Amino acid sequence: MAPHVRLHRWPLPRLTTLATFLVLASVTMACADADSAEKESAQPSSTEHSGTEEPPEISFGETIELASHLVEGEITVFDFSSPYCGPCRQIAPWLSRLHSERSDVSVVTVNINRPDKRGIDWGSPVARQFGLQSIPAFKVFGADGKMMAEGEAAKRLVIGWLQELDEES
Repeated sequence: MAPHVRLHRWPLPRLTTLATFLVLASVTMACADADSAEKESAQPSSTEHSGTEEPPEISFGETIELASHLVEGEITVFDFSSPYCGPCRQIAPWLSRLHSERSDVSVVTVNINRPDKRGIDWGSPVARQFGLQSIPAFKVFGADGKMMAEGEAAKRLVIGWLQELDEES
């Protein structure tokens, strides 16, 4: 097991430390429930797994329809984040690794910040659309386009997959 991973020459904490941090962050800030229309199910689109190391980034603060960004035939993890969020930046390399190493999982980054905003943009249309109160936040859809997990359940699921990747290295 590697003691740490380097990306852009910045040492990252071990995944267990990151997982602990995310759990503590979620205790202090509640993740809001998902929009009821997204809970039921969504139809996969023709989006394909990019096969690249970096997950695609969408929204930039604007409202979105998650269904139009599902990856057909794959589990799709929507990662709600901001470039001004420390925990989001810490977990991003791990999510990139999940995206690139698991052919059955695609990660799509939902940037909640509008381009002209500095700091976490809690007032953005997409943050309001999904009632976000803490980030990173996840929504996971199965290969069939139906919601698998959201909120804390999604966070646990994603952290479990990341820990599996850590154990393999």
